[in-house]
Amino acid sequence: MFDPALLRTFVAVAETSSFTRAGELLQLSPPTVSQQVRKLEAAAGRQLIARDTRAVALTDNGEAMLGFARSILAAHDEAAAYFTGSAMRGRLRFGSADDLALTQLPQILRDFRQLYPQINLELTVGQSGVLARRLRAGQLDLVFIKQEPDLPDGRLVRRERLVWAGHKTFAIDAAAPVPLVTYPAPSITRAAAIDALEGSGRSWRITCNVREVNGALAAVRAGIGIAVLPQNMMPGDLVAVPGLPMLGEVDFALLDNPRAPREPVEALVSAIVGRGLRA
Repeated sequence: MFDPALLRTFVAVAETSSFTRAGELLQLSPPTVSQQVRKLEAAAGRQLIARDTRAVALTDNGEAMLGFARSILAAHDEAAAYFTGSAMRGRLRFGSADDLALTQLPQILRDFRQLYPQINLELTVGQSGVLARRLRAGQLDLVFIKQEPDLPDGRLVRRERLVWAGHKTFAIDAAAPVPLVTYPAPSITRAAAIDALEGSGRSWRITCNVREVNGALAAVRAGIGIAVLPQNMMPGDLVAVPGLPMLGEVDFALLDNPRAPREPVEALVSAIVGRGLRA
């Protein structure tokens, strides 16, 4: 009933309160904008905009139309994205280490789902070791995990230095065991922390075992202990803790199931690798 082109013009006028500015946004002349609004008013059978020499304001019917117009245009855009997107179909069982939620990965997955709406993306979030085992068991098609540097398996996305992360008010007591906030074993960051401390002769104790990154960050912010994080994934309210032994590096890598459907796997691999996945 209502032409989407007329609705877009009306929304632009409503949001800018100006026929001139709406025309600039839509690359239309002010007379054309006015003409399109009048066409929409004729289709609705109601006055939508009250005009005078000083201002442009919506009538009560105009306020109602604005809500409908936004809903109609959102549905229109969603349908256009669906039918102009890739025709690639299928199911993709994707696993991600939970701390990768601190990177661009959520945005990449949103963009991927919009670009490939007919791929049923099933997301599993967990610890890297668990995801790798599920991949080998054929329960996942592609995983994005942390692993030790230079392993032959997988495609490297990036390599990061590990750092000791603590709250800015936290102070290490040189005479006391180092308090660690860490994942249960097996965990790459847990092993890196313990190996570094024992290699330098420092004692340690686990003050908090966590299952996911938000729990680790909450414990560190509460001053319960310190955690090992990739350098570029440390939130701004935490700091690198000095006076502790140097940690190694960690690889962020994509591993895939060779029996998985190749087209959707390669599409998501390309999306992740192409963005570099910075925090």
